[in-house]
Amino acid sequence: MAQSTGGVRKPQSGAELMGGGLALFAGWALELSGTLSILLGVVGVTRDTLFSSPDYTYEFSLTAWGWIHIVIGIGLVAAGLGVLLGKAWGAGAGAALAAISLITQFMFIPFYPLWSISVMTLDLLTLWALARSTVVDD
Repeated sequence: MAQSTGGVRKPQSGAELMGGGLALFAGWALELSGTLSILLGVVGVTRDTLFSSPDYTYEFSLTAWGWIHIVIGIGLVAAGLGVLLGKAWGAGAGAALAAISLITQFMFIPFYPLWSISVMTLDLLTLWALARSTVVDD
């Protein structure tokens, strides 16, 4: 609990225990990145003809890309909840999954560049915020 100016203690949220605003930003950024990845994955699985790409080194079927994005998105949402609740595992899992998301979005650029670059930017900001926030006890 934190002490306010009036001497009355107010309860701290999990994100405040981890570093305040940066942890809160990182948690919500993970939630947003995860949700966007899930949405992209669903489109990839259900409408695999929506995206097209020239001959590309990292060519998987778009259904496979869809499932990759769905699985990573679910992990990002779970890690975001961990960060927002102040769990020690949330920061580590969030950083690892944001890095994985960053790599997969980079590999997906030829299919949907604007979306991928936007999510990559969000993942980079998340990594920065998680690296700057301080983890306290679980």
